[in-house]
Amino acid sequence: MRLHDLVIRAARHNPAALAVHAPDGALSYGALDRLADRYSAALAAQGVGPGDRVLLWAPKSGRAVALMQACLRRGAVYVPVTESNPPSRLALISRGCAASLVVTDPSGGERAEAAGWDAAPLTTFDALLERAGADPAPAPFDSSPDDTAYILYTSGSTGEPKGVCLSHRNALAFVVWASDTLGLGPEDRLSNHAPFNFDLSVFDLYAAFHAGAAVFLIPQEMAYAPRQLVRFLREERLTVWYSVPSALTLMMSGGGLFDEGPPPALRACIYAGEPFPLPLAQQLRLQWPKVRMFNWYGPTETNVCTSYEVTEADLHRESPLPIGTMCSGDSMELMPGETEGEYDFWVSGPSVMLGYWGAPAHAGAYPTGDIVRLDAEGNLEYVGRRDQMVKIRGQRVELGEIESVLGAHPQVADVVAVVVGEGMRAALHAVLVGKDPGKPVSLLGLKQWSAERLPSYMVLDTAHFVDELPRTANGKTDRRRIAQSIG
Repeated sequence: MRLHDLVIRAARHNPAALAVHAPDGALSYGALDRLADRYSAALAAQGVGPGDRVLLWAPKSGRAVALMQACLRRGAVYVPVTESNPPSRLALISRGCAASLVVTDPSGGERAEAAGWDAAPLTTFDALLERAGADPAPAPFDSSPDDTAYILYTSGSTGEPKGVCLSHRNALAFVVWASDTLGLGPEDRLSNHAPFNFDLSVFDLYAAFHAGAAVFLIPQEMAYAPRQLVRFLREERLTVWYSVPSALTLMMSGGGLFDEGPPPALRACIYAGEPFPLPLAQQLRLQWPKVRMFNWYGPTETNVCTSYEVTEADLHRESPLPIGTMCSGDSMELMPGETEGEYDFWVSGPSVMLGYWGAPAHAGAYPTGDIVRLDAEGNLEYVGRRDQMVKIRGQRVELGEIESVLGAHPQVADVVAVVVGEGMRAALHAVLVGKDPGKPVSLLGLKQWSAERLPSYMVLDTAHFVDELPRTANGKTDRRRIAQSIG
């Protein structure tokens, strides 16, 4: 079984069933199948073949989903890049994975042209589709379940994004487990809150296709508009909601999530990507007693590898919710840490990635970089990180990439980036040493510099200059001291 087989199977079984509800219109399974075939023919005419990388740099849409399906049918690898990435970072990704083609919308084409685009060939969805002509789509390439299906680029600690390569088998190990756990069927209506470059979207799309259900794409401009999200949840009669806790928190505090009682159609609410403060999780559990709730955990490199179902018993809990037990067919290795009872968390199994693009294939267990402990019931509890990777509203951010960009500013001699606050109040703060005190750079100038090189969620919120960064006894930058002084 491969990811594109899911849509082909659903289209044959029930072509009239709703597959994708998107800002650019609705697609039945039959229509999605036909559009994917047309894009497959267009890719063939463009010379895209098995193993080639195709970047998708555009807002979420039905045609973007169809193009992903077309890439899979050609044996090509799709690489989703959210539109919040500036052209300079897109070019970095394009060159990094030696992309054969970049597909965008007209506004993206204008942005790239204005920035002096000089990477892979760039086209729009409409222009690409014209290449299909009247030719029938080529037969789907006989790809292996272990071939790379897609690459998700994440923030890199070295200053450059790194591509996580995932196979059909990797994705389906999680998707099939999740579908079975939730009992998904053709009548379900799933949300898609996360952008396509965020691994949460893998469940939204492929669990829906596996079940022959419908997925409802939430446009990025609505992603943190609480009242619109609550209205969307109710009006579209969603049965499964999946998002980062930050979105749920916003819907609770500013969207009137509980004003009208539990949404009648909703039967499952899942969150992942960051910790959910216990009082808020308990409030949600109390308000929606008949809705199943899950806390899912897993880095991009493993997708979801642990799961915990939040039940009525957790209303009496005083400690943070655990991340649960292993799932998706994965197993764990716990390496004793520096503190008694704490462990470095390693994961092995079918959902673990093939490796990073351009690096040797991954083998064996994957070190998540997370520190965990076990509770009395055998559930894993998340303790913290070993490195400088943080989460901003669920998005993975390596502080090293932000520091690399800011450190390249002509007026910056040294810099440290830290996160202050949690959840929706989390803010990126930079502490900088200037090269010339007589030529200070403003926060606006630093923001503009960053926005030209980083996606919007990695642009700093605040900054201040110091004469010298504080150091530890061994000469390393004292990040904890910096964070404490700001907080």
